[in-house]
Amino acid sequence: MTLENQPTAEPSSTPPRGGQAVKISCDREQLLQAFQTVATVAPFRSPKPILQNVKLEVSEQRVELSATDLEIGIRHQVSGVDVHLPGTVVLSVARFGSILRESTDQTLHIESNSQGITIRGERSQFTLPAENPADFPSVTGFDEKSFHEVPARLLRELIRRTAFATDNESSRYALGGVKLEFEKDQITAIGTDGRRLAKMTGPISTTGTGPSGGEVINSDQSVIVPTRAMQLIERAVAPSDAEVQISVSGNELLVHSARATISARLLEGRFPDWRKVFPESGGGGVKLDLAVGLTHAAIRQAAIVTSEESRGVDFTFAQGMLVLSGRAAEVGQSRVELPISYDGDELTVTLDPKFVIEFLKVLDAEKTFTMEVKDSESAAVCSTDDGYGYVIMPLARDR
Repeated sequence: MTLENQPTAEPSSTPPRGGQAVKISCDREQLLQAFQTVATVAPFRSPKPILQNVKLEVSEQRVELSATDLEIGIRHQVSGVDVHLPGTVVLSVARFGSILRESTDQTLHIESNSQGITIRGERSQFTLPAENPADFPSVTGFDEKSFHEVPARLLRELIRRTAFATDNESSRYALGGVKLEFEKDQITAIGTDGRRLAKMTGPISTTGTGPSGGEVINSDQSVIVPTRAMQLIERAVAPSDAEVQISVSGNELLVHSARATISARLLEGRFPDWRKVFPESGGGGVKLDLAVGLTHAAIRQAAIVTSEESRGVDFTFAQGMLVLSGRAAEVGQSRVELPISYDGDELTVTLDPKFVIEFLKVLDAEKTFTMEVKDSESAAVCSTDDGYGYVIMPLARDR
């Protein structure tokens, strides 16, 4: 890509206030994807208006976008860029983001100078004011010598299967985040809102030295990472990435993939002892293997007649059948039967269907899971064969 034969004024030799002039040609779609990921960090409103922007840093070696809300930061590399003049420019999330989304051009040409920022397509041109890049806060990079290494697919799955169970409204515990526990060769992620708890475990490796260069990284660590930061990590880490590096530096978690580095300030506070939440297996009751897709569909049907006041669905395990029933005054009743391999005593437990559905949604519909229920007053425990466990507290039946 070149800028030849493109109508443009001669760029001023004066860079934007405090910055360096930039001149690039880029693949619009690739820039859009990276910009949208980074822009999720920028606050919609802020007493510091500079935070409502994304910084674009261009060098001969790399092109990188960065954003921060002073709690979470991200640096993300951009591909498909031809660099004509390296430098730094600050781009408005609202205005520049809209240009990227609405444009139909495959290639955009971006140029900044003392008069502002010019974005040109084949038959379109936009001029935006230039902010001073020097006013933009620094965003932490990744230069750690000690880190945990996690397969990218595993990290994305850890987040997807636990972040939904957290609670940003809790004041008693630090439930607005996912707890990560690092051990020598495994990582465990836990999310809970006090009524249900999701946890998943997977393998990791630990490498490197400590800050002094001689101390090996502590392989046994636990931190609580804000849910919003975990969701950003899931979005920024590509399924095609091989390994992701994770390090804890002071009160920050740093996550580094092939394309992105995310920094997040850790949550402080108490977190429930999840090991005490999982009841011991083998205590009697019902333990069955169920099909994910069929169970998901049956629960969705049974939940149709529930309400906010009567939101529970009865799970009745009987001879060869799981009967799901819901009822709510002035709404109606439901009864859905699901054939199962069970010949024990009848047992009924009332569960919030939303909690069960959210668990099933993060599983492969073609797979099976194990459900264990002891009695109507004990938690239901669901698990899979890949290290995922989920506990749901029962509801009172006299709803």
